[in-house]
Amino acid sequence: MHDPGHRFPAQERLAAGAQYIAGRLTHGTSGRTFAVVDPATGDEVYTYELAGRDDVDAAVAAARAAFPGWAGATPGERSDALHRFAAVLAERAEEFARAESLQCGKPLKLTREFDVPGTIDNTAFFAGAARHLQGQSAGEYSGDHTSYVRREPLGVVGSIAPWNYPLQMAAWKILPAIAAGNTIVLKPAELTPLTSLLFAEAATAAGIPDGVVNVVTGTGLEAGEHLVGHADVAMTSFTGSTAVGRRVAEVATATVKRLHLELGGKAPFVVFDDADLDAAVNGAVAGSLINTGQDCTAATRAYVQRPLYEEFVAKTAALMDSVRLGDPFAPGTDLGPLISHAQRDRVAGFVERARAYARVVTGGEAPQGELKNGAYYRPTLVADAAQDSEIVQSEIFGPVLVVLPFDSDDEGIRLANDTPYGLAASAWSRDVYRANRATREIKAGSVWVNDHIPIISEMPHGGYKASGYGKDMSSYSFEEYTQIKHVMFDNTAVARKDWHRTIFGDR
Repeated sequence: MHDPGHRFPAQERLAAGAQYIAGRLTHGTSGRTFAVVDPATGDEVYTYELAGRDDVDAAVAAARAAFPGWAGATPGERSDALHRFAAVLAERAEEFARAESLQCGKPLKLTREFDVPGTIDNTAFFAGAARHLQGQSAGEYSGDHTSYVRREPLGVVGSIAPWNYPLQMAAWKILPAIAAGNTIVLKPAELTPLTSLLFAEAATAAGIPDGVVNVVTGTGLEAGEHLVGHADVAMTSFTGSTAVGRRVAEVATATVKRLHLELGGKAPFVVFDDADLDAAVNGAVAGSLINTGQDCTAATRAYVQRPLYEEFVAKTAALMDSVRLGDPFAPGTDLGPLISHAQRDRVAGFVERARAYARVVTGGEAPQGELKNGAYYRPTLVADAAQDSEIVQSEIFGPVLVVLPFDSDDEGIRLANDTPYGLAASAWSRDVYRANRATREIKAGSVWVNDHIPIISEMPHGGYKASGYGKDMSSYSFEEYTQIKHVMFDNTAVARKDWHRTIFGDR
């Protein structure tokens, strides 16, 4: 197994603290520490002082102080700063890839080819978007008055990011907010603060003013709740479970702040009987095992039309059996560990309980040997579960795919919609009309056809139903971090006089 000290070159730099406030690293003031653990080995790689309420207050104050200057910068100036930011990220790409792999257990080839390039691309996209903060033009909609609409930044944004994609989620929160002229305080998950801190450092290195990007690393109950409820925070953006999202909404309501929620998912993968079976099998394995299944958009429920069902099950199980678990830093590794032993045990619990009512076709166990100290779990295929069973309805967040048969197209689409979630889905068919019907009738924020999981900076990502509301990425995300102001000019003195008479009569 790898040497964590050798793989984390930024460790000495981050010894200065795990709070990034007003352009510098500081230590947390809660009086409690937390250890980042390499999930592949169980080794501690970084210990830091957790943020307390005072740290949140300091970060919000820094963001509030920086807001007038940053909001007052021209779109071109903000765009230039974000272009420099993208260049700094590109220069440090390998450092980010290694830190992300170490804290999450992701294979290094995944962070090198997906997480880091995707983050750089997002930064470049919002660098361009910063120049297009457009209102709406005007017209004499009311007699002699001229109206137009301005889009303005909100102020301080408080964001909370999850542990499954810490770098990308930091980017998805920070970039649209600051491109629109806001300042931000980000709280990453306690388990995975490293790349969020490096991201904030890179923003400063790119010349983004101190206080525009701040990071506090504390617990959800202390730092997170205080950030969400803070009176000086104008908007909260949260990505995480639906249960925690409900609590975030409850706390945010007290200060009537804007809220953006990207919550849980239970993505259906609907295979019609005319689909390319081999393509669907490959898509199901890749879509269910991406990031060891710790992805809200991962394929978790495969509904396969009955003529293809048994062959799909057999081929998917065989392909899952060929997936190579191992050291995330080894070139041949396909799948790394789960984020923690606690998460592995949670996933295993779902599978063990399912044995009483379904068929575990392959997997369903933790590997032994040299991987036994890590939080590994074998790719698992479960068949023949009932639609209302726990393993079909609940978010597992691990390398587990459940397969169920269906008969008619109506039934397949009905089953796909039959959970509380609506974040993502895919439909597999060679019939354009059948596929188009599925994209219309499946209730999810993203619906792929003959693919599952790809995302691009130019298009939105976000959910329906209990998967939350609001969009990440794209111009839709950018607009969410603005508020709209209607401006109206009275063009004539006569109009002013007439308006006064209409309200008050002749005086």
